[in-house]
Amino acid sequence: MGTFDMRGQHVGQQYNAGRDMNFSGAQTYEDVTTELEKFNAQLMQAKEAGILPEDIATDVQYQVTKALQQGKKPEPDKKSMIEHLTTAKELVEGVAAAGGLATALFSAIQMVQRLFS
Repeated sequence: MGTFDMRGQHVGQQYNAGRDMNFSGAQTYEDVTTELEKFNAQLMQAKEAGILPEDIATDVQYQVTKALQQGKKPEPDKKSMIEHLTTAKELVEGVAAAGGLATALFSAIQMVQRLFS
């Protein structure tokens, strides 16, 4: 196992998303959409806290909303959901302080792949 010596390093403001989300516990489409709705709420908190720039937050929210819409359909399109969530994750990854949001989206993508396979 690797270790990192962090002494003397300063980390700027970070946003710890995901504390109220549990994608790993999702068992149904409804569970995934419920967690994505929680994600959108966390996203807005990150925007309001100044962690995520407004334009990026808007783009991410759009992508997550599109995935949500797909997940609520009687027969969701797994590929479409994963594409929207991947785009959202890529947008968030460009903001170092929002790493927790990217991690949450990664978990969502894994869950969609597992549930819809």
